[in-house]
Amino acid sequence: MEFKHKSVLLNECIEGLNIKKEGIYVDGTLGGGGHSYEILRKLSPNGRLIGIDRDKDALNAASKKLNEFNNFTTVHDNHANILEILKNLGIQGVDGILLDLGVSSYQLDEASRGFSYMNDAPLDMRMNREDKISAYEVVNNYSEEKLSRIFFDYGEERYSKSIAKKICKVREENKISTTLELVEVIKSAMPGSALNEKQHPAKRVFQAIRIEVNEELTKLKQAVEDSIKALNNGGRLAIITFHSLEDKIVKHTYEDMQGRCTCPKDFPVCVCNYISYGRIVNKKPIISNEEELKENPRARSAKLRIFERIIK
Repeated sequence: MEFKHKSVLLNECIEGLNIKKEGIYVDGTLGGGGHSYEILRKLSPNGRLIGIDRDKDALNAASKKLNEFNNFTTVHDNHANILEILKNLGIQGVDGILLDLGVSSYQLDEASRGFSYMNDAPLDMRMNREDKISAYEVVNNYSEEKLSRIFFDYGEERYSKSIAKKICKVREENKISTTLELVEVIKSAMPGSALNEKQHPAKRVFQAIRIEVNEELTKLKQAVEDSIKALNNGGRLAIITFHSLEDKIVKHTYEDMQGRCTCPKDFPVCVCNYISYGRIVNKKPIISNEEELKENPRARSAKLRIFERIIK
């Protein structure tokens, strides 16, 4: 299947990065290369773009899409390792970093990847297919308590306990090995009223399992902090999130990295010596306009937050 992924908030990201023609930029979630293509168009031949992705399918597709450019380097890794990646490339600082979090349209639409609850496929959900833990291991080996916690914490699933209990009961007889088998187990553990809701009954559980398999939240705070530290003075970090759990971590980490004076208001000068790494560019997240939503309904939950590095 061809790697297809429609870049979300494309113009807003490019504008937010405030691209310098001869700067060094990182697309930490390369995907189909849509954002990277526009970044490269803004760069001169002396500029440089590093494209990182955990998914080799994405790297191969993006390399084909961007083969007209000579100032582009791909790295098969996790953006959470940004400092180590840059060190290995001999780069001390960059002028901008883009992170488009979550799962790509290709990963959802390619049934064999096991991300979708709409198509039957082996339970997988690994963004990097070289990783050891897949959705199969999570569903069939995790304890009832751990499954329940993951479904509640990562999926905000209100029937987390009953779904976890049902999964453990079913797998005693036979392992749950495909996506549609899991969907049926989830549905059987929910009341009839929940099955009639607009949202697919398996959506939250599938999100939770995907987040667990790919450690999407456990490394996010550190990834944001390290990305900010990797920026040159005036460099910008643009992050697109797709659900409230991601957005909350990004928002609070930005606030922590911006820092604030804790001195009493009546002090004439600051004596608390708080550390600031820069400033939050947009206090409220940037969201897709109606025109983009018509073309790409999956952009509805997207939120863009931008941070600018200031070295004093």
